[in-house]
Amino acid sequence: MSLNDQVEAALDTIRPYLEADGGNVSVEEITPENVVRLKLLGSCGSCPMSIMTLKAGIEQAIKKAVPEITAIEAINLTAMDDPNAVLPENLR
Repeated sequence: MSLNDQVEAALDTIRPYLEADGGNVSVEEITPENVVRLKLLGSCGSCPMSIMTLKAGIEQAIKKAVPEITAIEAINLTAMDDPNAVLPENLR
């Protein structure tokens, strides 16, 4: 199984939770240094809690399943103090 397939399988374990809040995540790139670059989709892309989702959920799932991965980065994190940030409906 390729590194990308392993990362996708790890993400599949947490996708139901992301989708429950109207979000998702896509793998944009795995660099030669084994850094996974992700894009947060749907409500995850505009949620002020996206850094928590990335660190506590996505990063942990990937690193546990694919120890070769050295880091996980989101290319579109929303800052908690961003005035345009929007919580998903069920978290308001």
